[in-house]
Amino acid sequence: MSFHFHLFILATLLTLTCTNGRSVSSADIAVINPQVGNKVNALIIAPVPTETTIGLDCVTTPIDGASVVTNTPMSDETEGHEVGNHYGHLNANHKAENVKRYRVAAIEFHRVETPFIIAVWILSASLAKIGFHMAPQLNQMFPESCLLIVVGVVIGLLLLLTTNIHIHPLTPDTFFLYMLPPIILDAGYFMPNRLFFDHLGTILLFAVIGTIFNTLSIGISLWAVGQSGMFGPHCPLLEMLLFAALISAVDPVAVLAVFEEIHVNEILYIVVFGESLLNDAVTVVLYHMFEAYSEMGHNNVLYVDLLSGLASFFVVAIGGTFIGVVWGFLTGFVTRFTNEVRVIEPIFIFVMAYLAYLNAEIFHMSGILAITFCGITMKNYVEANISHKSHTTVKYAMKMLSSSSETIIFMFLGIATISDTHVWNTAFVILTIFFCSLYRTLGVIILTAIVNHFRIYKLTTVDKFVMCYGGLRGAVAFALVLLIDPKFVKLQPMFVTTTIAVIYFTVFFQGITIKPLVKILNVKTGEKKKPSMNERIHERLMDHVMAGVEDILGRHGNHHVRDRFKRFDNRFIRPYILRDHKQGAEPKILETYSKLAMKDAMEFMRRNASTIGGGSITGTDSMSAIFRNYTTGNLNGR
Repeated sequence: MSFHFHLFILATLLTLTCTNGRSVSSADIAVINPQVGNKVNALIIAPVPTETTIGLDCVTTPIDGASVVTNTPMSDETEGHEVGNHYGHLNANHKAENVKRYRVAAIEFHRVETPFIIAVWILSASLAKIGFHMAPQLNQMFPESCLLIVVGVVIGLLLLLTTNIHIHPLTPDTFFLYMLPPIILDAGYFMPNRLFFDHLGTILLFAVIGTIFNTLSIGISLWAVGQSGMFGPHCPLLEMLLFAALISAVDPVAVLAVFEEIHVNEILYIVVFGESLLNDAVTVVLYHMFEAYSEMGHNNVLYVDLLSGLASFFVVAIGGTFIGVVWGFLTGFVTRFTNEVRVIEPIFIFVMAYLAYLNAEIFHMSGILAITFCGITMKNYVEANISHKSHTTVKYAMKMLSSSSETIIFMFLGIATISDTHVWNTAFVILTIFFCSLYRTLGVIILTAIVNHFRIYKLTTVDKFVMCYGGLRGAVAFALVLLIDPKFVKLQPMFVTTTIAVIYFTVFFQGITIKPLVKILNVKTGEKKKPSMNERIHERLMDHVMAGVEDILGRHGNHHVRDRFKRFDNRFIRPYILRDHKQGAEPKILETYSKLAMKDAMEFMRRNASTIGGGSITGTDSMSAIFRNYTTGNLNGR
């Protein structure tokens, strides 16, 4: 009974201590045995040195670590004094032993682990690119993308063999939300707008009809072969169509990496690269449509689901384009008011373009189309509002982000190869590569035969070959295949392995051999020199002449549409977006002449600033202000 009474008193004191937020003292826990007279046996419990904090400022003392003194006669006067001395002596010694001394240095890698790894990756990728260009023979023989993948494979092998660590492959969210936007923004912002819109009909035909043809042909062919049991006991049609949807689309990252190195002519470049950009809408719709059908089961798919899939294509494509154009106009409007804060002008360009991409992704639309058309739209207006120093900053920052993202993507593709979860099926891999090449060739031949009936500049046989050979696959297909849920698609592990194999085939075999083939076939390459002022002005002169001829003939061709849009733009858009827009703007031919003359004058003044004084052009002057001032002086004969 006495033992339980002691425990009850001790628990009560501990509860009061936690409630009041103070430590237990010796006076609190000195318990008098009521069965003894004036001279009592005191039970003294001194706290242990290790203090355990419970809640807020609640310091308790475990019973197991208590110091118990029994059979110690003492008087009432000396009891508190003895207990206090004993407790204070032990507590002082224990506290002195457990005080953390000041350390000169410490290692806390866990706090900076994630940003440190990211920084090391960027540094390694940049050093790898420097190393490639320091070996000219290696760089001329192999595309940079191939060498980066090899570096990724080597890093993955070293980590796996030395530390038994496997870096998680590039996740879909990381790729689509962080890696891909800088690459597409760079492509859209520096897109040759006139060339793109002049060949928009051909690009759309290959991007829409060509992608649908490849998807259905590859999927049905793989399903037909799979009925023999070559790929396993189960080979559903919807799963094969889902895989075909992600593997049939031409990849913009891979096309950029290879075509910028071989320097094909601008028409071939814009057709293939434009196809790789615009087929994103078709790929997204087909992928999500077949994914939903696979989860529903083919027996549950109704005609209304097919019609919904068809309607979603127009929503995804038109919606993504509309979002990009709106954000492009908003960016131009915001930069109209940055004349007093020039330093933040590049921020608006990058952040608002990224918001266009995220906004499209929120509504399940094409983020690639959104950021592409945002870049195309904003370039026409923001460059007239921002200073030429901000323009230089935007240019090099955009190129830097794009190059870094592209480098990291290819290195991660190499690392993803080193995995023990691959499911290899030789027949499926070989047939997938064969069908991709076969139907890409058939599609190009059929579609070029159609478009050549309407084109002035015909696509030749050599052009067709380059278009067939340039149908590269890359990280977009890899990210999409990782999104497939293996719970509903049982063949997902085999799809992942096959996708990596197809990427390796297109990037390594086609990417390595396309450069010598271009030389052997004598494909017309792009000219590195910029057109002279005389050439540009005569080009604009022919635009006006052709627009007049089309008006006389009653036909509304490219020149007529371009001329009408220019008038609409000068009347209704530019006055509200540009800061220094002048009403009644001059014709395009005079504008071209003035811009070229202004650029020549600025370049001359920069080169001879020490001689003639460069104070007339400051870094904070907007491009439109410089253009207006120079135009006024130049046309007035000054």
